[in-house]
Amino acid sequence: MKLHKLSTALLTIALSTASMVQAGPREEAKRIHDRLAGVPATEAEVLDLASDIDAGNAQSAAMKAMNKNTFYSVTLKNMFTPATNRDGDVFRDLNDYVATVIGLVRDDEDFRKALYDNVIYVGKSSLGLPAYANNNNEHYRQMAAQGTNLITGLERRTQTSVTGLEADATAGLMTTRAAAKAFFIAGTNRAMFRFTLLNHLCLDLEQVHDITRAPDRIRQDVSRSPGGDSRVFNNNCIGCHSGMDPMAQAFAYYNYEYDADNDLTGENGQLVYNSAGEIDPETGTRVQAKYHINSATFPYGFVTPNDRWDNYWRSGQNKLLGWNSTPMGSGSGSGAKSMGMELAYSDAFAQCQVKKVFQTVCLREPGDTDDRAAVSTMVTNFKANNYQLKQVFAETAEYCLVD
Repeated sequence: MKLHKLSTALLTIALSTASMVQAGPREEAKRIHDRLAGVPATEAEVLDLASDIDAGNAQSAAMKAMNKNTFYSVTLKNMFTPATNRDGDVFRDLNDYVATVIGLVRDDEDFRKALYDNVIYVGKSSLGLPAYANNNNEHYRQMAAQGTNLITGLERRTQTSVTGLEADATAGLMTTRAAAKAFFIAGTNRAMFRFTLLNHLCLDLEQVHDITRAPDRIRQDVSRSPGGDSRVFNNNCIGCHSGMDPMAQAFAYYNYEYDADNDLTGENGQLVYNSAGEIDPETGTRVQAKYHINSATFPYGFVTPNDRWDNYWRSGQNKLLGWNSTPMGSGSGSGAKSMGMELAYSDAFAQCQVKKVFQTVCLREPGDTDDRAAVSTMVTNFKANNYQLKQVFAETAEYCLVD
């Protein structure tokens, strides 16, 4: 009796596996729709997508699945929300960072603009939403609460016109309120660089650790002999700070101001920027005071005078990240906008976006040789197609969801 039950179970598994292996256009259509749209497909939708697949055009089927609002309000929101907080938590409210990502993808914009353009997406005025405010997120909370269709309800604006930030100070997602609240709050602004690197180049500091770079731009707050042992600095601390500190200098004029006594998490805080002529009383320059904290730790360390950044990782092992001579030349500039360009034009940026889409659609990381070859092709196509992310979704769906 037990043997009979075991045989029946094995037969069921075998038939199920065979069915998956031999999935036809209908099954593949449902798989593509449900994975991209994030909700079950209707019979009519399955038949429509299946006809494309049967005609050998699975990418067209994927594009149709992405025409549903839920691709934006569910799939993209869940994909990018973790990038808006230090915990990588997906269960956060819609905000200006995520809405801007969604808008850029919807409009088939060059996705590199996410790190440097003067752009923000807000709800249309006809929706009756609270006006965008620099000191709260109510505009986007209400947008989500109303179930706003993000295909028709979002409109592209400039940060300058919406938030009042001067054009030269805008840097795409990095200068949204959500990013500022998460990464400019308190601290030393190194968090903005670290999490931008993590979320948009798929690299954490340990992966770019290089102790061969010059330490001349490491700030005063970093001890040169932690615990009384200079070897710790020379073999560990220097590996991250020698590259990070010259790049994070791009954020020297930014801060997130909030009432730390009555608003511990900064819910009502806002991004601030020291424009030309605005002098911080503690530094005597435009540089925010946070860049000079703990200056007594190592008084002979670097004192930040301005927002000039330099990419020391263009030499050494991290040149493999594929830094581009366009538009930043040898890898230096002033301010967050140009530093965002430096990151966005790298090969690592393009590879990261493709890998994140692959994980979202395939529910796994690229593994074997075939996966790596497919990802490489997708990266090439991503660049050739003006960095349009929907095309990456379509190609990935065809690779992972169609037999």
